[in-house]
Amino acid sequence: MTTTITPRHHHVSISVGDLDRQTIWYQQVLGFETIIEQYEIPEPPVRTAVLQARTGARVELIERAGSMRPRVFADPLDACREQGYGHWALEVDALDAVFTALTAAGAQPVWPPADAVQPGARFAYVKDPEGNLIELIQPPAAA
Repeated sequence: MTTTITPRHHHVSISVGDLDRQTIWYQQVLGFETIIEQYEIPEPPVRTAVLQARTGARVELIERAGSMRPRVFADPLDACREQGYGHWALEVDALDAVFTALTAAGAQPVWPPADAVQPGARFAYVKDPEGNLIELIQPPAAA
């Protein structure tokens, strides 16, 4: 018997060093305005917030006391030196304006807006205030 898998995106999880600061940044800058779930466990000390945007997209921010970043990546190609997740991609309208707004709000510019492989599409990369890579993708204009 064959089972057909029909996956749907639920959320992405990001380990962070400062949950409060990152929650505010993701709410105010990226538009993940609503906290839909929060929990805390005492051992190991972990605090979590799940944020949701008006589009339904969700991000889970997890802070574990004592966690640290093993390596800082310069860009997406540098991140590919190690296996595992390298970045998170968000589809946006008006890529140039979004890139400018994010960098003005504390995102670190990594790659400026440029043409993507898909004709008519554009992309850019930024890092959130703690250095997590985020790809911004503007799809081709509808014909």
